[in-house]
Amino acid sequence: MELSESRIMLGDNLDLLPTLADETFQMIYIDPPFNTGRVQSRKTIATESNKQGDRTGFGGRRYSSRLLSESSYKDDFDDYLGFLAPRLEHAHRLLDPSGTLYFHIDYREAHYCKLLLDEIFGRECFLNEIIWAYDYGARAKKRWPAKHDTILVYVKDQANFYYDSEEVDREPYMAPGLVTPEKAARGKLPTDVWWHTIVHTNGSEKTGYPTQKPEGVLRRMVLASSRPGDWCLDFFAGSGTLAAVAEKLGRNYVLIDESEEAITIAEARLSEIRRLAAEDGAGAQASQSASASA
Repeated sequence: MELSESRIMLGDNLDLLPTLADETFQMIYIDPPFNTGRVQSRKTIATESNKQGDRTGFGGRRYSSRLLSESSYKDDFDDYLGFLAPRLEHAHRLLDPSGTLYFHIDYREAHYCKLLLDEIFGRECFLNEIIWAYDYGARAKKRWPAKHDTILVYVKDQANFYYDSEEVDREPYMAPGLVTPEKAARGKLPTDVWWHTIVHTNGSEKTGYPTQKPEGVLRRMVLASSRPGDWCLDFFAGSGTLAAVAEKLGRNYVLIDESEEAITIAEARLSEIRRLAAEDGAGAQASQSASASA
């Protein structure tokens, strides 16, 4: 299949991936089910002030809540690596010779998945293990609380991959007094440990989809490993975070997911991004016209 424009595909990725042409994508990001053995769910709840409510908020104020919607999927596979292997083989086939794969996985499966990726891509093509660290949710009291995900980064060709660190958003120095004022003002490049909050329950990004990932995490990957106009792929698309970032940054994309709910959410999300972009463009054009006639 030759691609001329970004698209969203509904169906089993193992059926749809063979229809895509070799070496099409500069960057692939996948966030497959983590094989936790649990049902992953996300609830959307509305709250309102109520002295007899079921929740306690800031300052002891009471709120009542009601469930607006709930979505879920089963996150359990008997042969997880057997499930992933043919899909990762397609990922390798579909990557451009200078392309990069970002494989987002739970810490419990990361070690096994790395061995599988070493087999498919070659150990020499392992580029990074990125730790996405966050500080949210319940805390275990009988062990160190697990507050991170693992992102394994592989390239198609270790000697010829695209990576532009200058495009990546910089972050503040932890000890700005130890560097020059110029460096402190510019900020530093992120390391392989990324501190970034999860999608806030009341944030503008929230779609209500289980395990939705924040745009800020994906933005770093897209900026570093693709150029404007390049093609990006996510074949476990979920709520469409990769496409949302790609749309904003001028990249083309293909999303694949077998969930009609996921596709509906992703399409609505992208439609809203385009609507806002059109409004911003119209506003900027009107401002320029007003300046020119002044």
